[in-house]
Amino acid sequence: MLFSIVLLVLLAPCVFAAGITGGAGGKGRGVTPSRAPQQTRVMSEERLREMAIKAGPLRPTIDQSKRSNFPDPKKHPAPPRPGAMPWHFDITATYFYIGELATRRNPVPNTASSWDSAWDDNYGGYDDPDPARRDPVTFAPRGFTPRLNPFYVALPYNDIDHGGPKPEASRVIPWYRRDKDGKYESVCRGVWVQIYYKGRYCFAQWEDCGPFLTDDWEYVFKNKRPRNMQNNAAGIDISPAVRDYLGIRGGSAVVHWRFVDFSLVPGGPWARFGKDNPFVNPALKDAIRKYGIKYHIRLNSK
Repeated sequence: MLFSIVLLVLLAPCVFAAGITGGAGGKGRGVTPSRAPQQTRVMSEERLREMAIKAGPLRPTIDQSKRSNFPDPKKHPAPPRPGAMPWHFDITATYFYIGELATRRNPVPNTASSWDSAWDDNYGGYDDPDPARRDPVTFAPRGFTPRLNPFYVALPYNDIDHGGPKPEASRVIPWYRRDKDGKYESVCRGVWVQIYYKGRYCFAQWEDCGPFLTDDWEYVFKNKRPRNMQNNAAGIDISPAVRDYLGIRGGSAVVHWRFVDFSLVPGGPWARFGKDNPFVNPALKDAIRKYGIKYHIRLNSK
């Protein structure tokens, strides 16, 4: 069930683990008065959901999306942080896009995703990869407002098949028991990833499966290299918005990536659009969970 884990983690609202550090604020050298600890409230899951939806969309934390000098996490590793999984280093990234038709490079059309049979319709249009036809500020396609987050990726694993969850899913997916609801609902769809490329970090949601494979859990959730050997052993597909934000030129690049909990995702252009985006839609489980963390709320034990 959603929210089966008690919300106990308290997160600093403006600091992200990927090497972002904040200096002391204010003027002078006086001691800043400490705040009294906020009392934890206990309530039902239904009540928490009502409060989160009523509060409306979440305000993103500090936006450092214009910064382009983050240290390489492979060369300068940071201490582990709850909510952030280990990095996958030196992974070939190729780009794909909603509405892409089948080609030799991409034999499966992207009018549908592994989890959405009407992906292009739900997105609201063609996610044109031509940079000249994309907004340089929002990184979204021009001509319409995307109804889904334009910052999306594909990874080579699908946790469900025609018979329901795959046998290994509950064992290999770290957040499986926390998020599993229905038999045919994926716990991978919408999960956030952090991608590093040449001094920049980008955040995006997992919205499709590939490149080429849908069963490579040893790479996606463990420390194996991608099993796929095509397109220079590509291990992640990125959307045009991710590509352009990171400044990737050409059809591929070598990146680092990892999973991060939504509670750790800072502000940026990935927080602007989409009914599938918890920054925009307060009814999504990640938005409700983050609301509970922010306001020190835990659920009644059942």
